[in-house]
Amino acid sequence: MDKREVVVDAAGERLEGFLTLPPHTRSLVLFAHGSGSSRFSPRNNAVAAELNDAGIGTLLFDLLTAAEHRVDEVTREYRFDIERLARRLAAAVDWAADYPDTAALNLGLFGSSTGAAAALIAAAARPQCVKAVVSRGGRPDLAGAALPLVQAPTLLLVGGEDIQVIELNRQAAAQMEHLQRTGPGPQLEIVPGATHLFEEPGTLAQVVRLAIDWFQEYLGDAPSQAV
Repeated sequence: MDKREVVVDAAGERLEGFLTLPPHTRSLVLFAHGSGSSRFSPRNNAVAAELNDAGIGTLLFDLLTAAEHRVDEVTREYRFDIERLARRLAAAVDWAADYPDTAALNLGLFGSSTGAAAALIAAAARPQCVKAVVSRGGRPDLAGAALPLVQAPTLLLVGGEDIQVIELNRQAAAQMEHLQRTGPGPQLEIVPGATHLFEEPGTLAQVVRLAIDWFQEYLGDAPSQAV
């Protein structure tokens, strides 16, 4: 397993990240974390490790600069700046498409909370690069006018007890029904017994399994690589 620290040049901002590439991988999933999180998130790192074990490369990086993160911890003003997050994520897609060790890989996006909206906006902005999107407990509704422009197969994962977010995901999926004309439509999967953060025993494992299956199907990594 090739693990390294990288600096992502995202539209002029230097954002630190962790890049992990399993042997012979054909795919790379960029993580778009949500409210107040960072590349050090234990939850995202645990999910990324499972993807790595299944043969899928991952890039966890900070969507905010260190200075912005310090401000956001107090004011929370940047975590809901979806436009900023989406712009940085789209720039990171460009970086991965140019970086020598990832340029040949199929790219996917894994967004959580507000990061899911950023992932969908970035997918709409980079339709030739982004081949699949997974949203975990996300707010895809915040992607607004970008939803009808998304071309990548999209999986929306929501906890069964996260009632308000389920409805927001249903509404977002309805705005993405155009995908059914060109390929797989948006798929909403509800994980029984799970709340917003999937902290209940076994629920995050279900999320990981569904995400791995989705990425393997649409990014081209063979299921035989899964462990």
